[in-house]
Order: sequence, then structure tokens, then C-alpha cells
Amino acid sequence: MENKQQSNGEIKENKVVKKKMNWSGSLIVASLTGAFGSSFLYGYNLSVVNAPAVYIKKFYNETWERRYGFSVDESTLTLLWSITVSIFAIGGLVGAIIVTPIVKFFGRKCTLLLNNVFAVTAALLMSFSLLAGSFEMLILGRIIMGVDAGISLSALPMYLSEISPKEIRGSLGQVTAIFICIGVFTGQVLGLPEIFGQESRWPYLFAAIIVPSLIQVVILPFLPESPRYLLLEKHNTSKAEKAFQTFLGKDDVSHEIEEVLAESRVQRNTKLVSILQLLRTHAVRWQVITVVVTMGCYQLCGLNAIWYYTNNIFSEAGINHETIPYVTLSTGAVETLAAVFSGLVIERLGRRPLLIGGFGLMVVFFAVLTVSLTLQNTVHWLPYISIFCILAIIASFCIGPGGIPFVLTGEFFQQSQRPAAFMIAGTVNWLSNFAVGLLFPFIQSGLQTYCFLVFAAICFAGATYLFFVLPETKNKTFHEISQAFAKRNKVSLEMQEMNHYPGERKSSAEQESNFTSSVDNGETKKGIV
Repeated sequence: MENKQQSNGEIKENKVVKKKMNWSGSLIVASLTGAFGSSFLYGYNLSVVNAPAVYIKKFYNETWERRYGFSVDESTLTLLWSITVSIFAIGGLVGAIIVTPIVKFFGRKCTLLLNNVFAVTAALLMSFSLLAGSFEMLILGRIIMGVDAGISLSALPMYLSEISPKEIRGSLGQVTAIFICIGVFTGQVLGLPEIFGQESRWPYLFAAIIVPSLIQVVILPFLPESPRYLLLEKHNTSKAEKAFQTFLGKDDVSHEIEEVLAESRVQRNTKLVSILQLLRTHAVRWQVITVVVTMGCYQLCGLNAIWYYTNNIFSEAGINHETIPYVTLSTGAVETLAAVFSGLVIERLGRRPLLIGGFGLMVVFFAVLTVSLTLQNTVHWLPYISIFCILAIIASFCIGPGGIPFVLTGEFFQQSQRPAAFMIAGTVNWLSNFAVGLLFPFIQSGLQTYCFLVFAAICFAGATYLFFVLPETKNKTFHEISQAFAKRNKVSLEMQEMNHYPGERKSSAEQESNFTSSVDNGETKKGIV
């Protein structure tokens, strides 16, 4: 009995140790550094143009008048400003399209590092546009910054999903969303009048982009490349083992190596799959559809509309015009706290409840917001209900829909399919982003406050689809997730395992043979058990 209790105690202790070792220092530094120079900048550039909008438009007008001798008309100025804001999405689409060959040849980590060239170039163009008297530099900088965002929003989730143990893959994946929210909040803070929100200081808002890029360039080179990429695509077992040891904080990584090789045995080889091949593959058909739906709803769920109405709603509630920028910080703070909360609970609650629940709550609060905005002139306290609904919609978005789509894209697909999958996800993301920016003014003009019912319908459709289709992926390997979709894809497990494309890569059997051989030669500390 005593031996049995001792044995149970040892098992519990081992579980605790294993759980603690999942979060190694290198893993935390890699995720934070990767996100700070990537998704943080995406969030920052979403909000950074809002505060200095009046000053930038004045700069456009003064530049036009200096060149042509007359002031620019209102319609042309509006067009120039619309291009400045929306062209960020066009750059993002370009980045999402070119990311696949880049991550193939340079790897995940090196792609993040090289991407800083775009960020620094964009920062220099935008920050010196006022000094040079050229608004074209600002517009060009925005599109280059969009390319940076398009690449980083694919390469970063890919990197995080491949370096993290499956037990914390969701939490680590949420780092992308958390830093997007922190970036938005930082842009709001730096845009305050006391800091850079002044006519003479707005270029510094864009110069600040260089700081996260430099920090990433200094720290990230000292961290390993994705071990899955090294093992399955570069066939470098030695470096892959060292990368696993660094990220997991332990010497014996034989189980992780075997798990990756097991996936490779299913794939037969690791030749990268093209988008067309991925779309034609029956074994991942519903995974692709689910990624398209979640990414589409991510952009079309109406959060951009919320930002559009925020200042008006705060003003209707009686908040002083000069105070509104400070009150708006509450939206960024709520966004960040909700994203952090999601990262803390995602491994306990799972992806399904947070994603479906987030969209469901948005439907409810959009409906209440529509009623309160429609009747706010008749009841004096209704504007405060509107403020509550805005904060609740932002929180509902960030606990699930704001980050989990990036996590799912990394979880659904095998190594050879992942770059093409992220290209599809990124394309849908940025096209939807551009569509919202293009169509929302017309929707708002035609429907007024009832425009939120359109977004409520989109959220409801997304939640319904995910309720019936999305399996729980928490603590599951890539192969187990594929098995969960096998029945819906009408593909037997045997046929699914035969799903591969012939190529010139080494087979997984050869990789395993090489790994075993390296063990026999004493090149590694531990072998595959």
C-alpha cells in the first residue's frame, strides 16, 4: 500500500514537472519577441492613424496647395485619406500571397526576421513624409507596412504552433491576438495630445514602428528555428533535437521527435502542397472550409463598425469632446484584458466554447446596441447602455473570434499543407478586411443604426456553422485532428493516411533511420523509445 501511494505520488510529481517544463524560458521569449515585432505592429498600425487624422489631412491639403496653387477639394481629400487607410489591406493581401515561398526557403524564424526590412522601410517613409513634403511617401509606407502585416500574420502563428507542445498550443497561439490588442492600445496611448497626438509630432507615431522591429532583430536570432521545419523540411535531425530541447527545457525529446516522425509517416513525404492541391484534397476539404468561414467572420463580424461609432456614442452619453480620446482608451484596455483572459482559459475550456460563445454573445449585444441606438434620443440613460454594449462586443470578440482562427489554421493541417493553408487564410482575411472598409460606409449610410443587424446575422451564421462542424482540438495532435474530420470529409482513415504527393524529399522512414543511426553514433543524447 505504501509502495502504491509512493508510486501515485511520483506520477503526480512527474505530471507537475512536465506541466511546468512546457513553459520554458526560451519558449516564452520566442513567443513574446516574435509577437512584439509582428502582430503588435499589425495592431499598432490599425489604430495609429486615427489620432493624427486631422493633422494628416491638413498636411495633404497644404502639400497640394504648395504644388498646384489651390486647395484640394473635399472629395479629393476624402479619397486620398480613404486610400491611405484602406491600402494597408492591399499590402496585407500581397504579404499573405508571397508568404508561402518565403517560409519555405527561409524558414519561419528567418521569415520573421527578414520581414523587419519592410517594417523599417515603411517607418522611415512615413515618418519623413512631412519633412519631405510628400504625402505619397506616407501612402507608400502604408502599403509596405501592410505587406509586413500580411507576412507576419501567417508566419508568426505558423512558428508558434510548431514550437509549442500540444498541451499549451492554444495558449501560446493566443499570443498573436494578445499582442494585436496591445498594439491597438499602444497606438491609442501614443496618439494622446500629451504624447504624439499633436500637429508637429505625428510623424513620431510612425517612427516608433522601428523600436519593436529592432528588438526582434536583436533577440530572435539567438533562438532556434521551428524544430518541425528543421526535421520535416530540412531533414536536420541534430538541429531539430536541439531546438526541441531549447524550447521544451529538457534533454530527453525522443517522444517529441517520434511524434513528428509519426506525422511524417502519415504524409509519406514533406513536399510542400500548393493551394490548388490543397483545395483538391478531399481529406482536408472541411478544414479548409472552416478556416475560410472563421477568417471571414473574423473580419466581417462588425468590429470595424464599432470603432466607427465609438466617438459618436461617447458624445451622445454626454462625455466632453476633449475627454473622449481618454475614454476611448477603455476600449483598448478591455480588448487587451479579454485577449489575455482567453489565453489563460483556452486550454481549460477549449477552442469550441470560446469561439462559438464569442460569436453568440456578439449577436446578443449587437441586437441590444441596435435598439439602444435607435431609441437613445427618447430615453436619457440609453446612451450608457450603448457604451456597455460596445465594451461587451469588444470583449466577446477578443475572448474567442479575435485570436482562435489563427490557432485553428495552425492546428488543422500537416506540415506540408500548412503554408498553403495560411496563404488561403491570409487571403480571405485581407480581402474581407478590404471589403469591410469599402462597403461599410454604404451600409451605414443606407441602414443607419440598423447596420449592426447585418453583423449580427454574420456572427449568428458563423456560430451556427462552427457548432455543427468544428471539433474540439484541445490537446490533440495534428493526426488526431485530421481523424476528427475524416468522417465529415467522407474519407476513411486508411485513405486519409495515403493522402500525399510524390516528390523528391526523403521519406519519413529514411528520416527515422537517419535519426536512429545518429543515436548509434553517439551524436544525440537520447534515442527513440
